[in-house]
Amino acid sequence: MRQTGIFYGIGVGPGDPELMTLKAVRKIRKCEIIVLPISDRELKEPMLLEQNGKENKVLRYLEGCMAYQIAVQAVPEIEKKQILFLPMPMIKDKEKLRKIHARGAEVIEQLLEKGWNLAFLTLGDPTVYSTCMYIEQMIEQDGYQVETVSGIPSFCAAAARLNQPLGEQEDQIHILPGSYEAGEGLQLSGTKILMKTGKKMGQIKEFLQGSSKDICLVENCGMDDERIVRSVEEISEDAGYYSLLIVKDRKR
Repeated sequence: MRQTGIFYGIGVGPGDPELMTLKAVRKIRKCEIIVLPISDRELKEPMLLEQNGKENKVLRYLEGCMAYQIAVQAVPEIEKKQILFLPMPMIKDKEKLRKIHARGAEVIEQLLEKGWNLAFLTLGDPTVYSTCMYIEQMIEQDGYQVETVSGIPSFCAAAARLNQPLGEQEDQIHILPGSYEAGEGLQLSGTKILMKTGKKMGQIKEFLQGSSKDICLVENCGMDDERIVRSVEEISEDAGYYSLLIVKDRKR
């Protein structure tokens, strides 16, 4: 019977390395290869590298990968592990993305066949709008062993940072992808959480102008450059990619 490695989809939490779970740290230590999604358009093919003697391009990839920057603070020994960079461009063409994900899964399966364990690092939790799950599902369908390691989602960390609940009693909680059309979702009752709202912030601000709802923006939650804004007027239209908006019905 063949002995293949295990693929782990690991959530590293929202930004603060102290919010990484003990399980995430233990699994990362167990793995020989760290898998990182890279959105740089120069990266066309999956690239496996040792970290010794880093090239400028490799350093740029590592510095630009927020999940790696969080994990390395909690698990510094990952600096000595091999890194598999996977191209993950920020595009919405589903067919192109499917081919990119399939190619990434193919390379990962080749490494699993050698008996190596791989840890795909992702911000927050792997099950919430994460590229990791597309790859993981393909690998599992091909008969390989996979395991998802949950991480603290950004919206839970943001609510904790604000010292406020997301839902009370009969309140509904709605999680919306802010980079897509969110207008209809904002009309739902209860708490609306818009994730990764950056590029659509202008449209969302316009929709919320004059609203009687309680609004709070948390940008880069748990990171050194964290910023909290508590009114629509103060929200910048060029808010960063890791901007999370919490919109709540005002209590009477």
